[in-house]
Amino acid sequence: MEKHIFAGRWISDGVLANREPRNVFFRQLERQTLPRDEEENSHVLFRKKVTLESVSDAKIYITADDCYKLYINGRFVAQGPAPAYHNCYNYNEIDVGEYLAVGENTIAVHTYYQGLVNRVWQSGDYRHGLLLDLKVNGEIVASSGESFVTARHTAYSAIGKSGYDTQFMERYDSRDKNVGFHLPDFDDSDWAPATIKAVDDYTVVPQKSKMLVYEDIAPVIERREGNKIFLDFGKMYVGTINACAKGADGEKITVKMGQELTTDGEVRSKLRCNCNYVEEWILSGGEDTLDQFDYKAFRYATIECEGADISNIKLVARHYPFELRASLGDAFADSEEARRIWELCVHSQKYGIQETIQDCPDREKGFYLGDGCYDAFANYILTRDDSMVRKLIDDSFASSFICEGLMTCMSCSFMQEIAEYPLILPDLMLWHFRAEGDVEYLRGNLAKMQRVLDFYRENYENDYIINNLDRWCVVEWPQNYQDGYAADVTEGKICREAHISINAYYYRAISIVNKLCSLVGLSPYRPDEQKICDAIIERFYDKENHLFVDGEEHRHISLVGNAFPFAFDISPAPEFEEKFLELYSKKGEDRTSLFTTFPILLKLTRMGEDERIKRTILHSGTWTRMLNEGATSTFEGWGKDTKWNTSLFHLTMSSAVIFMADIDLKKMIG
Repeated sequence: MEKHIFAGRWISDGVLANREPRNVFFRQLERQTLPRDEEENSHVLFRKKVTLESVSDAKIYITADDCYKLYINGRFVAQGPAPAYHNCYNYNEIDVGEYLAVGENTIAVHTYYQGLVNRVWQSGDYRHGLLLDLKVNGEIVASSGESFVTARHTAYSAIGKSGYDTQFMERYDSRDKNVGFHLPDFDDSDWAPATIKAVDDYTVVPQKSKMLVYEDIAPVIERREGNKIFLDFGKMYVGTINACAKGADGEKITVKMGQELTTDGEVRSKLRCNCNYVEEWILSGGEDTLDQFDYKAFRYATIECEGADISNIKLVARHYPFELRASLGDAFADSEEARRIWELCVHSQKYGIQETIQDCPDREKGFYLGDGCYDAFANYILTRDDSMVRKLIDDSFASSFICEGLMTCMSCSFMQEIAEYPLILPDLMLWHFRAEGDVEYLRGNLAKMQRVLDFYRENYENDYIINNLDRWCVVEWPQNYQDGYAADVTEGKICREAHISINAYYYRAISIVNKLCSLVGLSPYRPDEQKICDAIIERFYDKENHLFVDGEEHRHISLVGNAFPFAFDISPAPEFEEKFLELYSKKGEDRTSLFTTFPILLKLTRMGEDERIKRTILHSGTWTRMLNEGATSTFEGWGKDTKWNTSLFHLTMSSAVIFMADIDLKKMIG
């Protein structure tokens, strides 16, 4: 895509335009706490009239910080951009010819500055603005500048926060004077001219990933009882509630959304994952339309009112473009249970992925590097579209300006460092290269990945073993699946002890980077790869038990502590793999979770252990348990009560499709 050079300027309103950006970037253990931003939850509107003599070819180039919703002549066009850092900020190129007409046209943009430091956007940094060019018939006919008018959308007001400061729950007041701002005949005569931002420190780049798509989902059940409407949309989706209402001026409507029902059949709006999905709607006395701004993950809803007439209720689902191009493999074709698991995972992939691959679209909405590698690969298996794989790889390396060892959660202002996550990335690079064969892309990323491994080597490696880690080792999640892992890997402190899981990941990353170098004709990154493997065996292998211990200071033997050497081909003797498989069967396939299940299944694939793979996926305690507990999207753990704040829409477990699809996976993973 050719880069567009903007004629427009970054604009905001008179308050937000004149703020100096503040730094939100630091190493996790620096423990910086930023004061609350007084401008948080700011909805800022922009309008511009454009007169056109003809329309044969029209494109708009647009971006906003934190995000925008674009309307032309009263019609919704698009939402964006995908989250990114300000030094590589995305803009969207959109064909808008179908929305324009000869004569006067109205461009209206709803921008949002959330102001919270979280995993969603790079927000809380005092940066807000809109940048826009409209090009028609090859000529720029409108650009963001002082000719735009602006106002705050005061129909929205915060009534609480949800998740990990993830989003605001809001009250929407249909009486507000700026309701209908997007319509051509809206009176904006009292709006102020937009202000050009005092500081423009953005580097804008064309967004490589695709724009979101939207679907209207009608309720499967709509039951009206007294002053309450109960709604069941049949499955879990990600989006907003839309409805029309006519009632008394000032009448309050309460909208509750949930992922499950209580034992007495009520919508459980206080989710297990620390979200409380309750919002309000104030009526104007006329004909009103509910316009929820931020999205949520839910299946059920109730609308409670005093006497208003409510109609045309729907769920507006949003997701990344998804076209299923895979089918269930023959090994699972005879199992109805397998078909249900496949459909569960496909639905989760289709409706769970947003502008980024989020761990969960409820509690965090975070673009996580580690489990995101498995999610991205699963998405590719299902769609053969590698745009999300590339986005994860690109956005991971984009975080290197904060720390050369990369950040855990990308394109946001939440600073977290999990030691294993960057070390999973080489595997995704290998899978992508074997599938797509893009040598140029791999060569460029190999150099970046080597710099990441250099960071680990220079800061943590001693005699081929890494320790004294100033980044958290998650090992396995939820924590109750760590099988008593003995090394102290508490988040927020330096882990002095050398332990098996992070060293296994480190060896795996180096061995895969060496393999990638060989595939593109480069010299190996670490010719001493075998010495690393030998050091791990010498320090952690218990020859008497034929298994690995957790750490140098502890002789404890755990399932997860052995899962990584097994999965990553650290095999000191034939007895080890036999012992591990015995331990895996004895403890139970449902005793591993997010970070050990998939590496184990990948290793079993390389070994040709098809029956073990099938047994794990169909085990009564894994995906089948989700189905038995009513899942329509994959859970964070195997069941609703496996974690104190379980997300019931968590993408990582959808990666079962990697092993169930009708593909030659063994050839692809190498």
